[in-house]
Amino acid sequence: MANDQQVAGTLELDSLDDLVSLCKRRGYIFQSSEIYGGLNGFWDYGPLGVELKNNVFDFWWDAVVRRREDVVGYDASIIMQPKVWEASGHVGNFYDMMVDCTKCKRRYRVDHLRRDLGIDEVPTECPNCNGGLNAPREFGLMFETYVGSTKDSQSVAYLRPETAQAIFVNFRNVQMSTRMKVPFGIAQRGKAFRNEVTPRNFTFRSREFEQMEMEFFVHASEEKQWFDYWCEARMEWYRDLGIRNERLRFREHDADELAHYARYTTDVEYQFPFGYQELEGIANRGDFDLRMHNDHSGKDQTYFDEARQEKYLPSVIEISAGLDRTVLTV
Repeated sequence: MANDQQVAGTLELDSLDDLVSLCKRRGYIFQSSEIYGGLNGFWDYGPLGVELKNNVFDFWWDAVVRRREDVVGYDASIIMQPKVWEASGHVGNFYDMMVDCTKCKRRYRVDHLRRDLGIDEVPTECPNCNGGLNAPREFGLMFETYVGSTKDSQSVAYLRPETAQAIFVNFRNVQMSTRMKVPFGIAQRGKAFRNEVTPRNFTFRSREFEQMEMEFFVHASEEKQWFDYWCEARMEWYRDLGIRNERLRFREHDADELAHYARYTTDVEYQFPFGYQELEGIANRGDFDLRMHNDHSGKDQTYFDEARQEKYLPSVIEISAGLDRTVLTV
């Protein structure tokens, strides 16, 4: 197209709309169910898109699993026993605050409005039509479904909002079957689902997406050194992938934006046409997840460290990358 530019051998596009058009024209990404008008927040990968996506994943798997002796792979089911999500805190805590415009009926996430408008207080005026916004309310992000032949409270299940919990509930199975010793990690690629209030920016914020996650189990005394290690390792991986260094940065989460399970989190951010946004989160989850599943399941999740002669619940350093978001950068 006329406004495309070649910079250092890489095609530069003037806008996100140009990228969407290019991806469709060349068979990378299409709107899901397009002939029926599509469905907001869902995308399909075409012939070239599938190959690109798999190449990015293979590059990740090679760096995080194949080249290391302290990380093993896993592939878990999408639907799990719903008690997993109760124990993890997702049923009670996994929601966004949203507001609706009383005039044009547009819906917004409160945190996105604050960021876009550069304000700290709760917004009261719609940026689209200047109409009034109603009071903020909770919006649950997990998709519900039913397992079995009946639709009642006993058959409710959830499409997983993250892949990590399957790793946590199988920590002991993997550790005992592989005889891995702490520190070690468990990695997987998988689909996750979040009923986003306002999916936007092409594949960046979708309702169905793929994650590349690794949970690294460590002794509590080594949390900081492994957190720092994985921050640097992950940033280096993006550089090795070919992403321009000047478009990458770290951003530490403020206390009020931390997830319910996180002690502290640092994001790897990329400068998209719509600003710096998260590519990957590196989080110190402490022993929150193993402790929750230990207590709620009644099954012992502790690990006996022969070298330390100590029995404990390991802390977890998590690397959680968005595969779709990473594809969007390359």
